[in-house]
Amino acid sequence: MPITEEALQAALSRVIEPDLKKDIVELNLVQEVVIDENTISIIVEVSNPAMHSRKRMEEAVIFQVKQAFGDEVKVHVSVRPISGARGGLRKVLPFVKHIVAVASGKGGVGKSTITANLAAGLAQRGLKVGLVDADIYGPSMPLMFDVQKERPRVRSVDGKNLIVPVESYGVQLLSIGFFADPGQAIAWRGPMASKALDQLFKDSDWGELDVMLVDLPPGTGDIHLSLVQAVPLSGAIIVSTPQAVALIDARKGVGLFNMPSVNVPVLGIVENMSWFVPAEAVAGRSLEDVPEKERQYIFGKGGARKLAEELDVPFLAEVPLVQSIREAADVGRPAVLQGDTPAAQAFAPLLDAMQRILAELDAAPAKKKVATSVDELSVKP
Repeated sequence: MPITEEALQAALSRVIEPDLKKDIVELNLVQEVVIDENTISIIVEVSNPAMHSRKRMEEAVIFQVKQAFGDEVKVHVSVRPISGARGGLRKVLPFVKHIVAVASGKGGVGKSTITANLAAGLAQRGLKVGLVDADIYGPSMPLMFDVQKERPRVRSVDGKNLIVPVESYGVQLLSIGFFADPGQAIAWRGPMASKALDQLFKDSDWGELDVMLVDLPPGTGDIHLSLVQAVPLSGAIIVSTPQAVALIDARKGVGLFNMPSVNVPVLGIVENMSWFVPAEAVAGRSLEDVPEKERQYIFGKGGARKLAEELDVPFLAEVPLVQSIREAADVGRPAVLQGDTPAAQAFAPLLDAMQRILAELDAAPAKKKVATSVDELSVKP
């Protein structure tokens, strides 16, 4: 049988998405195809982001294509989770538009502070925001949102008991910290931690969200891989200081999400603690008005920006080291909520950048693209 687009679509219509119970053509899960003589390359989406699910989909597509055109046809298949803009098709968190992980290569760079202020700031701007504190071994969000004494409720939905997130400052929040005493060490092995993380996503009643932020632990370990397998990430943000030691690990963080087996877009790099100025130096003026000569570059200058340029990753913002940001975190009220203060101003560029990213993700085309050559395929075999 000659290889035509019509014949290929007919073959792919015999592939059933196992969770959604319909064929992948009807669900518009075939995103890009290219027919190049005797070689067919296909990008298809799947509702379950787990590795085994993606592998089964790949095998099913190859089987049906070879059934239609013969074993001599070469078939290359790339399988990815259903894009966030079409979350209603997902089995996992179907009413969450976008899921964005916030990660860092090493601890101590202020990743959780960035995440907390990003979540509170987006909620303040009118978005429906969820936050998962996935830093299993060092959960800090209950303190940062002043809900240490809160405990999530349980609600019955369709006969299943689901955890109801705690709300604070307009943010829906779940953390493993809610299920352990503040002074209790969480000494879990990888499988136990991964199971707990899975419950925060799949056994919880999140409702409709514009964006869910996931505060990951530092490093590149089990939790990161478990997250990729558990939920369809729209992308990841990397946080680093400009210090050379931190940048080494930030590079590894970008590398993790770029691995073929992970394949999560890195949406950008945030440089935290970019420069310092004493509180009295900004009294009565905005951060933008602080001249260069008064800024102290304690951890180096521009390191994360240079790394972003080197790795061809967007640079999102510089967040200066402001004492009141730390103080706000300690008392449980994110600094971004402090009105027109230097601490709140520090996060404005980051919030602007994040809103642009979410708008771009919303506008991303979900229609199938038929390429005319392998070079046009966005994920090449």
